[in-house]
Amino acid sequence: MDWLQALLLGLVQGLTEFLPVSSSGHLELGKVLMGVEGESNITFTVVVHGATVLSTLVVFWREIWRLLKGTFEFRLNEETHYILKLIVSMIPVLLIGIFLESWVESFFTGNILFVGFMLLITAFLLALTHFVKIRNTDKPITYGSAFIIGVVQAIATLPGISRSGSTIATGMLLGIDKKLVAPFSFLMVLVPIIGANLLKIMQLHETTVTTAIPTHWLPLAIGFIAAFFSGLLACTWMINLVKKGKLIWFAVYCLIIGAVAIGLGLFS
Repeated sequence: MDWLQALLLGLVQGLTEFLPVSSSGHLELGKVLMGVEGESNITFTVVVHGATVLSTLVVFWREIWRLLKGTFEFRLNEETHYILKLIVSMIPVLLIGIFLESWVESFFTGNILFVGFMLLITAFLLALTHFVKIRNTDKPITYGSAFIIGVVQAIATLPGISRSGSTIATGMLLGIDKKLVAPFSFLMVLVPIIGANLLKIMQLHETTVTTAIPTHWLPLAIGFIAAFFSGLLACTWMINLVKKGKLIWFAVYCLIIGAVAIGLGLFS
């Protein structure tokens, strides 16, 4: 991987991790179009995902600090309930990681035809938020809605289904207050991503000598910086977009990219 490929993939990771267009789907497309075997390069994957986690922490540091302070009061206050709801939302993706990890990873093989169809599903979910009119749109996040959003997050481990797009769309369709949907969606993924990356680091440590593909420090640094700053921009932008409820153009985008991916998959 050269520095330009690292820059482009870092930008793709940072922007699409938060925008509702599927980071995994775009990375699969990027690998195919640039001829990069990114999946086998564990080091680069860990670095760019770590960058987007860091950008989330930067954007939400006040909220995270408030939640931690409230939780360490050791009583069932608003912050403790919020943390518990986040934990409930993580249960489905945890089960996927434990029992279906190999099955999910089997889809990350550059199968852009599959990615294309999953992008169409993302487009459909985003379009629903525009065309389906919900009467009551100021509901709080409950334990039940947190679990439903968590189930959708688990499904979104498939490449092409946007995690942020599908979870935010689900929250909006459930009638949850728009101001609450995006922060919950971004915070609920922190622990799963950090946990997954720690496992990758452990695997990397065990296989460095025999299987890991060495990555020069310059592409790593470029990828990290690109993913971090583009992630900051995309995360902030997405929060404002959700408050306005304007996701329809992302649905159009996913429809177009999905159709292109299907075309490439059928005729390549």
